[in-house]
Parts: sequence; structure tokens; C-alpha cells
Amino acid sequence: MSDRETQLLDEAQSKGPIGKFLIYARMSGPGWLQGAITLGGGSLAGALYLGVIAGFGLMWLQPLAMICGIIMLSAIAYVTLSTGRRPFHQINRHLHPLLGWSWLAATVLANMVWIMPQFSLATAAIQQNLFSESVPQGAIITVLFLIGMGVNWLYQSEGAGAKAFDLVIKIMVGVIVLSFFAVVVALTKAGNLDWSAIFKGMVPDFSLLFRPAQGFTGLIASSSNPEWWAKRIADDQRDIIIAAFGTAVGINMTFLLPYTLLKKRWGKRHRGLSITDLSVGLFIPFFLATSCVVIAAAASFHTKSDDVAPGAGKAMLLKLPAIVSEMEEFSGPSALEFDAHADQLLAALPESDRKLADMLVIRDANALAITLEPFAGKTIAQKIFGIGVLGMALSTIVILMLMNGTAFLEAFSPAPRPGTQSDTMPRNRPIFFLGCAMSGLSGCCFPLAWTGASKAFLAVPTSVIGGSLIPIAYFTFLLMMNSRRILGDQRPRGAKRVLWNTLMILATGIATAGSIWVLHGKTSSPGWQGTAAWAGLAFLAILFTVGSASFFRNEKLGRSPEA
Repeated sequence: MSDRETQLLDEAQSKGPIGKFLIYARMSGPGWLQGAITLGGGSLAGALYLGVIAGFGLMWLQPLAMICGIIMLSAIAYVTLSTGRRPFHQINRHLHPLLGWSWLAATVLANMVWIMPQFSLATAAIQQNLFSESVPQGAIITVLFLIGMGVNWLYQSEGAGAKAFDLVIKIMVGVIVLSFFAVVVALTKAGNLDWSAIFKGMVPDFSLLFRPAQGFTGLIASSSNPEWWAKRIADDQRDIIIAAFGTAVGINMTFLLPYTLLKKRWGKRHRGLSITDLSVGLFIPFFLATSCVVIAAAASFHTKSDDVAPGAGKAMLLKLPAIVSEMEEFSGPSALEFDAHADQLLAALPESDRKLADMLVIRDANALAITLEPFAGKTIAQKIFGIGVLGMALSTIVILMLMNGTAFLEAFSPAPRPGTQSDTMPRNRPIFFLGCAMSGLSGCCFPLAWTGASKAFLAVPTSVIGGSLIPIAYFTFLLMMNSRRILGDQRPRGAKRVLWNTLMILATGIATAGSIWVLHGKTSSPGWQGTAAWAGLAFLAILFTVGSASFFRNEKLGRSPEA
């Protein structure tokens, strides 16, 4: 720790809450990395589709998810700064290797999956918002990959290079927030926002987890199949809710934080700073950016279909049970007659069916930018959104590659010897950059993984996968926070321990319930998806059983000599 840093920490202890916060805010760092990763394609897609499907009704969801995440990240920071040791090996030694390796493997999987929608979203922003479709997709992908590798080279540098990396990340996060804040300012000036409804949407309404938003009620009641529409919209809401919850704090973010803290050489004296750091660099930018996107999407798209082409919802209408049954029995001699018969059946449906289908058409960032054109101008609207979306995607690409490099370092490096005082990250650049490249190359393959009309929507299914993995990390660090073998005398006591456990159990319970909810909802899916969902549920049960049994067995062995 430098003399200047020691002086600032000493000064903070003599200040009141506001003075301490201001000093800590000046010293923030790792929290901004967390902000850069969470403000990505998943957050944009989650916020965009929350606004589309629920209006202002789910404004509370992403802030609640982030509060739960910050509780757990604060606990992770406490464990890391109290021990000064890399948590992966602590978990393997004092809990169980199944927990440690599951945490690392889930992190790599999340990195490889989540990076695809970031490449997809950045490509869409460049082609649709900033320039044109004439910009070759291959060239864009190559440049994004090289930027990701280049910025991570700065991260591995010492001195000026590392400081430049921190500055680049803070600028990226700042640009994202300012871009989307400008969108809401434009909507407000145009008189398009109902701020009373927005503030009402900040109050949690958990009934929206199980029923369609109020705006759809009348149309559902007058449709040809109210039960089917209600279930379809509720199912879509479930996936979008889990995607939004999962992108607030992903399992890979829980892996990144302790290693960035150790790289900064923070210790026990920085535990208060780390909580402020997460608030300044993570919660505030996330809350502002995602709230702005939900507001803009809700005002522009919720229960509206003026922005979509006539018949855009045809694909959804063809999934209605009555239409499916009729088409299965039809035996027209040609594809042309088959399509004509389908059109005839769709034309006979109530108008409410067609309206519902059009309202639920998947939009992308380009569509949201178009809604700003009447009062911001076509060029300005596209540029504002393009900059914000590109900033989101690019910052996340950089950090996902960084996290994968860090995970590879841990996977291929030997565990520190018991009893040693130092536990710094190994400096193995080839392994680190191999991990970065593996994640980046996965992102480059997004055209093979997604051919849907909206590149932004790729973030929803990938975020559902990532969100279902988060209980692994939450449960593991809940055990670590209560372990005498790991924390020794630094384990919280008395009222502090009760407070920590209350908050952590609440956050872990919410994340676990959400994971089980989404996995159970997928068990009825056909083919491999249903099998994978059952396997996921079984694996979570095994982890909780093994982790709990190992924790109680190891705690009986007494205090660790390392603690």
C-alpha cells in the first residue's frame, strides 16, 4: 500500500459518513470493472424487454437484483480482504473441490456464452445505429476481438498501462450512462413520460412474476384462446425476469472481484472502501442506465404495435393451438396453397389476437432509437443509441475476456503451499491470453449461434443460462463467511454476524428460488432442453448437499493454521 493510500484511509476514519464516502469514492477501482461487465448486452436486453412486456411495472426488479448482488459481492470482498488469499484454492481446501471447480467451470461457461451477444450487439450498433449495413460483419468482429485483446494487454501491464486500463473502463461506463440518460431527457422534454407511473413501478409487485402485465388483460380476455395467451406472456415474462436478474450480477462477476482486489494489493483496511467502491462503480451506473432503458422501452413499445410492420406477429399466431391443429390436418398440394390456407385461418382470428402478436414482436436497439427521431432527429437519435449500445457491448467484451483469462490462470496454476504468507496471482501471460482468446473467439462465432431478427435478443437465452448458475457462488461464499477454518478471528461476531447472515441468506434464497423456477419451467421443453433442465436441478441439489456436509465436517476439525 502506498503512503498516499495509507494517508487517505487514515483520513477517512476521522470523517463522518459523507466525508468518508467522498474519500472512498476517489479511491474506487475494482467496482468499476464490475460496472463495466454488468452494463452489457444482457442488461440492455433485459431492460429493453422488461419495458416492452411489463411497462413500468418491473422498474423495481433490476435494482433489487443488484442489491442482492452487492450484498454477496461485499461478502466476497470481506472474505478475500480478510484472508488475503485466492478464494478458489480456499474453497477446494476448506470446503470441497466440487464447489471450487463448479464455480470456476460455471464462470468459464458464462464467459463463453455471454460474450456472443456482446459481439452481436456491438455489430448491430455499428451497422444499424452508427454507420450502415455496408460495413462488413467480419471486419467488425475482427476489430472487436483485437480491441479486447489490446485492452487486456494494458491490464497485465504495470504502472502506466494498468492506470490507463482503469481510466478506459471508467470512461466506457460513463459514456454508457450519459448516452441512455440523454434518451430519457429527450423523452421527458417531448412529454412522453408519466413520471407518477414510473415512481409507482419502483415499488415491488411480485404478482408480475406469475401473471401478465395489466395492459394485456383486456386483449387476452377477448382473444380466441385467453389461457394460451396468458401462459405465453407469463412464460415470456419469466424468461425476461430471470435474464434481467441474472445479468445484474453474474457468476463470473463473483469470480472476477476477489482477483482484482488482490491485484490492487488491498487488505483488511480496505474492507469499508470495497463496499463504497461497489456502490459508486457498480450500483449507481447500473441503476441509472438500466432504469433509463426500461423507461424508454416502456414508453415506446408496451402494449403498442404502431412501430412494427403489418403481420409482424404472424409467426406467433401460427403457434396458436387451433391454428396448429388445423394446419396439421390440411393436405394442400403445394406450399403456396398451404400458405394461403394459413393466411385464411389467421384472417378469421379476432383482432385482439393480431394485436397481441404484434405487441410481443421482438425489438432491438435500432427500433428503440427510431422512436426518438421525431424529437431528437434521425441522425442524433441513432448516434445516441449507437454510442450507448456499443459502449455497453465493448466494455463487456473486454471484461469477459479478462475474466476468462483469470479463470484459466487459476485452472492451470498450482495451489499455493499451506503456511505461506503471500498468495499473489501467478504471472503466466501465455495462459492468461489463451483464456482471453478462447472467450473472444467464442464471441466471434455468434453468427453461427444466432440467426434471429433481433441481435439484441440473443442476450436473453444466454442470460437465462447464466442466471441459473449464480446460486453456486452465492451458496459457496455464504459458507465461507461462516467458516472458522477460513476466516479465523476475522469471522464476523455477534450482531454483525446476524446481519451478514440475514442479508446473505436472503440474497442466496432469492437467487436459488429464481434458478429453480426457471429450470423447472424448462423441464417440460422437448428434447435436450428438458433433459438439461432436470440435470441442472439435480446438480444444484448435489452441490448444496455436498457443500453443507463438507462445511460441517471441516468446521469440526477446528481452526485452520492459515487463518
